[in-house]
Amino acid sequence: MTQQEFERCSSAVTLSDMEIFIFPELMYSLVLANIMSPRIWQWREDPWFKGIRKMKPYRRLQRLKQYVMEHYVFNLDLETWGLTDQKRELARFSGFLSPEVIAQSNALFGYEGDTYYFDIDIRTHFGLDKYTSDVIPYWKTETVEAMDAFRHRPGFATGAGECVSLAALYAAALFVVAGIPLEKVFLMATPLHSQNFVDLDDGVLINNRRLVTKAMWFNGTQISGQARRALENERVTIVSHPSGCIHTLYRRATIEPAAFADFSAKLRKYLRTPLTPEILGNFLRQNPRCRQCFVLRWPVNGVDRYLSLDQAFSFEQDSPYKVTDATRDKLLATIPVETFAASCSCCKVVLNDIEAFVRERSIDLDDPADLQALKVQIGDSCMRASDMVAQVVRFCHTEPRLPSAEGLAFDRSEPPVRLLTEMTRDEVVAHVESLRGRNVAAELAFYAWRDLVRTPSAPFIRAAMDRNPVSRAGAASLAEAEVVAQVAAWPNESIYDGAARLAQPDEVWNYRRGDGFEKALLMANVLRGRGHGAMRLELAAGEASLSEGGRQVCAFPSAKAPAETVWSV
Repeated sequence: MTQQEFERCSSAVTLSDMEIFIFPELMYSLVLANIMSPRIWQWREDPWFKGIRKMKPYRRLQRLKQYVMEHYVFNLDLETWGLTDQKRELARFSGFLSPEVIAQSNALFGYEGDTYYFDIDIRTHFGLDKYTSDVIPYWKTETVEAMDAFRHRPGFATGAGECVSLAALYAAALFVVAGIPLEKVFLMATPLHSQNFVDLDDGVLINNRRLVTKAMWFNGTQISGQARRALENERVTIVSHPSGCIHTLYRRATIEPAAFADFSAKLRKYLRTPLTPEILGNFLRQNPRCRQCFVLRWPVNGVDRYLSLDQAFSFEQDSPYKVTDATRDKLLATIPVETFAASCSCCKVVLNDIEAFVRERSIDLDDPADLQALKVQIGDSCMRASDMVAQVVRFCHTEPRLPSAEGLAFDRSEPPVRLLTEMTRDEVVAHVESLRGRNVAAELAFYAWRDLVRTPSAPFIRAAMDRNPVSRAGAASLAEAEVVAQVAAWPNESIYDGAARLAQPDEVWNYRRGDGFEKALLMANVLRGRGHGAMRLELAAGEASLSEGGRQVCAFPSAKAPAETVWSV
């Protein structure tokens, strides 16, 4: 393979966020690797999913969401996969994208996003401020096996993963467990986040572990506010789908043009809603600056009294009733009378009056005349009405910054992935394998799956020796014999099922377990980090041995059976 192909195959093994940004096909390769994994197919045997295929589609999503919420937590720290530096990684990727283009689009290389969302230094946000500005994290996207294995780490009671890991896990589980066709699931990556759009009903966003329906997107709660941030403030760099992918920075796309156009239209429809009194109230719930300008009018013993909207929403938090729907009267009736004021400040806006105006006029947010009328009705007594109305429009009409299809070359030479929900796991693996050599994502899926029978060892070794800093740092204070003894004492079990699938050294180190072959590879990585030259890793008679210049470094029992039994590492 060419050097570029080799780099891409090796990146499919480590699957870091920066590698997926450079090689967008990797996002769907991870989805396919998870779909081929026995782990997610085992979920179908859990009593929690009994009868799930008979449920309505959204009910299936809810069932799956609850399972994911209970079995996985979000994790994005600097310790799990260690650190690298910008200079090294920019040089590595220079043959694919220029450093300037990468820095403008990727959070690890300088991108800071919209000032509204990222009003703090991005390096402080991620805990990188204690390092030099050149240091960046190796945030690796975990396979389902690596996500499950987090339970072996101190401080974790369940599995874990970062946003790309969770997005890929959900996409695979939607297909395997919930029976949702893959064609209905679109994976979206922004410079700082990844999430899925599922084409069901009015659309559903899967944001980390949570489901966000269109109604939830506009409900004004803190959770929906967090879910809105990426699409409101960042451009979407990658959209991935079984038909292919599209990337903001590449002029070639492999996604089916009709599928991308349909997705774009449905996502835009999901992100738009008409202005109603309830939506106006939801906007104010989420916007404290505008909210402080409003009061509610409420009759007490036949006399109008006034309550600040801030106070009204504070009472809402511990009540089954809401300020913004038909239960408002019940909520206000529970508030002590002495909380209400006898008069309304001249600089405040009475929400009841604005609601009546919105209801009677049926405001069209695309009509300048309607917007001007709304500004006049609100007035400038508290803050500029034009600023407030602009924020209302932004709340109701989010315009996603998707990759532009204009001028793109849509390459449809690759056959798409055509997996059916009725397929068995063996049929799935056979189909993905049948696409090798013709579909890049399918080809790379076996590297992401860590299959050392179907793939050559060299890309795996490159990843193991070049991009596993945690085990080197963790063993730095130990003598060679001490490292061997410590590793030998760990359970002799791989986190990956089967005889041909192997863990990387930092996975073995983090989870304190591994097959003997994986342990020997870990030792090779530690010694290479100390300046040792090439070593020989050999598998024979159920034993993996590592030797250097004729000296045996270590030997461990192994049940693995990769295609190549002698490796130079």
